[in-house]
Amino acid sequence: MSNPSMSNTAIFPGTAPVAARRHLAGRFLVYAIVLAIGAALAFAPFLFPDVRAQEVAARICVFVVLVASYDLLIGYTGIVSFAHTMFFGLGAYGAAIALKTMGPGFDAILFGGALGVVAAVVLAVLIGLLSLRVKAIFFAMVTLAAASVMMVLASQLSEFTGGEDGMTFTVPRLFSPAQALLTGEDGKALRLFGVALNGRIAHYYFVFLSSFVLFLIMLRIVASPLGTVLEAIRENEMRAEAIGYRVVAYRTAIFCIAAVIAALAGVLRAVWLKYTGPDVVLSFDIMLDILLMVVIGGMGTLYGAVIGVVVMTLAQYYLKDVMAAGASAAADLPFLPELLNPDRWLLWLGVVFILLVYFFPAGIAGTLMGKGGHK
Repeated sequence: MSNPSMSNTAIFPGTAPVAARRHLAGRFLVYAIVLAIGAALAFAPFLFPDVRAQEVAARICVFVVLVASYDLLIGYTGIVSFAHTMFFGLGAYGAAIALKTMGPGFDAILFGGALGVVAAVVLAVLIGLLSLRVKAIFFAMVTLAAASVMMVLASQLSEFTGGEDGMTFTVPRLFSPAQALLTGEDGKALRLFGVALNGRIAHYYFVFLSSFVLFLIMLRIVASPLGTVLEAIRENEMRAEAIGYRVVAYRTAIFCIAAVIAALAGVLRAVWLKYTGPDVVLSFDIMLDILLMVVIGGMGTLYGAVIGVVVMTLAQYYLKDVMAAGASAAADLPFLPELLNPDRWLLWLGVVFILLVYFFPAGIAGTLMGKGGHK
């Protein structure tokens, strides 16, 4: 009779090395994918010079920060929150109101962004201290209620926020397409790879570089002793408390850190769009997108946030175009053109999501890296 305690490794001695090699290969594949995405974003204005593609690239940059900051909560600490768009909106509205009232200067961006961050920290501390002691489902409901209240306030306080219509504003002149960064002898903006070096380039790189720095900060957080404590709290909160960690303090701290980063992402989103409103920063649809992006990429893997955001954003922007091309190519076939009707893109997006969850149960990055859904 075999020994029940005997591991599969003892029975099949080659199993562990094979699994280790597979996970190592998967890890390198994830790193290669993320590096390729980073390179594409870094050179996006020159690789994809049309306006729509640059909007997609800038949205990916902002949402990588937003989704990764949410992964600090749900993936690394096990906190389920529905208030992340509230912090995102506070940063966006802070910058927007300051730019509207103070004028298009970097001082307005700094002042308004700082106010949005302070407001996010205050609310995060209040919600954290009052609610993080309760069970997960009750905390989730508290954050959902807080986010709903914030959306109502943004709609009702129209003299400050523009109400349902939102508000438009002007950004610093450096970000204007008419502003030449470098000029030639003819006085016009110099071109690099056929792309004019004007304010639109500066505008994009302001968003890209800011997002890149924030992502590096989050990588440093999860690699620090704080990240190890957060994972310990996620795995066994009672044990972490028993060995001396003040769980509520750590959970509140990471909740505040995630709120600050989400608010800064909101500032970047507002500055890029030159508009803010409930639909673009506070909508519950955005919260659902964040959750889907985290699941697709893999919880507890910040690199998964990059992959999840890219997959979801490209599907949202280009799936209809792909379906229209497919329907046109299959025009002579029965049923297929109707099935590929672009109006049914949400159906196919759901199918893609189901397939991704089936084949990558821990998310794309999580499954390839052998994380089992966690770091």
